Amino acid sequence: MTTVRICVCGDEGTGKSSLITSLVKDVFVTTKIQPTLPQITIPPSIGTPENVTTTIVDTSALPHERAELNKEIRKSNVILLVYSDHYSYERVALFWMPHFRSLAVNVPVVLCANKSDLSKKTPTDQVVEDEMLPVMAEFKEIDSCIRTSAREHHNINEVFFLCQKAVTDPIAPLFDSKESALKPACVSALQRIFYLCDRDQDGYLSDKEIHAFQSKCFGKPLSDLDLTVIKSSIQKYSQDFVTNRGISQSGFIQLNKLFAEKGRHETIWLILRTFHYNESLSLQSSFLSPNFEVPVNCSAELSPAGYRFFVDLFLLHDKDNDGGLSPSELSTLFTPTPGLPSQWLENGFPSCTVRNDAGYVTLQGWLAQWSMTTFLSPKTTLAYLAYFGFDSPLPSSSPHPTTSALIVTKPRKRPPRTTAGRRRLPPLPRNVLQAFILGAPNSGKSTLLHAFLSRPSSPPGAYCPTLTPSTAVNTVELPGGKQATLLLSELASHESAILANPASLEKCDILIYAYDSSDPHSFAHTPTLREKYKHLDSCPAIFVATKADRDRVMQDWDVQPEAYCEGLGVGKPLHVSVEWGSVQELFVRVAEVGLNPGSAFVKREGEGDGEGEEGWMGWWIAVGAVGVVGAAAVGMWRRMSA
Repeated sequence: MTTVRICVCGDEGTGKSSLITSLVKDVFVTTKIQPTLPQITIPPSIGTPENVTTTIVDTSALPHERAELNKEIRKSNVILLVYSDHYSYERVALFWMPHFRSLAVNVPVVLCANKSDLSKKTPTDQVVEDEMLPVMAEFKEIDSCIRTSAREHHNINEVFFLCQKAVTDPIAPLFDSKESALKPACVSALQRIFYLCDRDQDGYLSDKEIHAFQSKCFGKPLSDLDLTVIKSSIQKYSQDFVTNRGISQSGFIQLNKLFAEKGRHETIWLILRTFHYNESLSLQSSFLSPNFEVPVNCSAELSPAGYRFFVDLFLLHDKDNDGGLSPSELSTLFTPTPGLPSQWLENGFPSCTVRNDAGYVTLQGWLAQWSMTTFLSPKTTLAYLAYFGFDSPLPSSSPHPTTSALIVTKPRKRPPRTTAGRRRLPPLPRNVLQAFILGAPNSGKSTLLHAFLSRPSSPPGAYCPTLTPSTAVNTVELPGGKQATLLLSELASHESAILANPASLEKCDILIYAYDSSDPHSFAHTPTLREKYKHLDSCPAIFVATKADRDRVMQDWDVQPEAYCEGLGVGKPLHVSVEWGSVQELFVRVAEVGLNPGSAFVKREGEGDGEGEEGWMGWWIAVGAVGVVGAAAVGMWRRMSA
């Protein structure tokens, strides 16, 4: 909001023009002034909320000026309704408020009882109780009320300040005057703010946490005396609102209710806006979805600050220190959010990541889950960082502090056309990798996912087909101590539909072709798949023979898997079994190949493996070098002979 447009309405003779003149001149003008003043614009200043530009429009109540009056009412975003005696007061409810409603305008109204100097014997409290409160109870559009006197310059600045506040800091979204209670949306927002400020999650705001809240919202310290006064004012309503541990959540809500009841709703708005709430009491879209672009062939990962934040969040909510987040602890952790991300629910969280013996998500699984979310949907991670109250350690990252929790990886190079060129590709500059497991039904794909998460596999003969795609995520420790996060995805019955779209491989770093070494019909699925979807050869691949603990059989295909892989120029199939402890080495190998894909590109049909071409090139270079040296020697011999 950059401009507040105030339409001053009321019966003739109520002192509308005198109020405006007294504001502009800063004194009461005794000379006769024109009936309707021209429009006045007051530029932004320190004295106005949010430093807005204020436009004040005077109007006439005469019948022949009604069209112009209606035009100005519709253009305004706040109405100052002035009355000065019993007749003009009666007209507030009988004419003016119904007239505003007939124009279908939805703007706040500030009710002003002017010429208070003519009724000094009547206390202001009595005027408010007898005149203003009944009208405010009948018409909820009335935002506030005030008693003024242009002659005595009483509350002149204040009445226009109320008009400004009615626009920049409206009370209507916050407080229900009829029920004398904060509205549910306001309570919900304040509860979330309390949760974020309760850094130790003990259910109370300690003195230290209150001082941090004060500094964040108002930019100045809170004295011990002021803090004592605040606690006393809250404790009058309930002893439970304030304890030796601090102010409870109910006490915090009561404090803000007192702000609303005393007309200090701008204080509530300042708190809400500090925590990025907009006028509709929802988080600002620019805060939830800041500008964060991931270029083609790049990916998003958590930065060190992002990892640190999620580690701290886990440790803070692991109340029993058992190394896992129980369902109740997870529920508490996600209190300031809309709940678990939809992507997590679709993937069956928490079964898709690492859990302890009790079935609770471990720290390793928690971090792996967020690494996967960031890799697949960085916008989701940014939104939840905002919900969780992430504060960037870098001041320069403002106004989008959450983006400092993510980094964009260097682009991976596009695979060259030739096999030799692809095999010279440099290591992949990433820490998060995705692999698709492809294979015939009952080839052991789901069992590999369970083994990846160190879970027991289904008993023999208990085959149950996987109907929907699923992903398992875990960290893999590579030789040398480096760690990588690996996403293993089984496409299930959607395999054909997903692979038919070449764009589906954009985020896939490696393909795992799995077949059951004890089933003679299992391997045939792989060459058939590659023949049907030629674009699969643009992705590095390894072949895995599962169920190696069983008797190996000949595969019902033109060539056996070993010869097939040799013809493609890739390594022989890896024979694994979930019954063997060494199955984890498979996932290390998958991560190594994903990070160093050069040796895993299959040879295209009709193309050599590149070594022959490179060998012939070497021979030609050698022959050329010998020829040059020989010619130089002959030349030197002739000169010496001469």
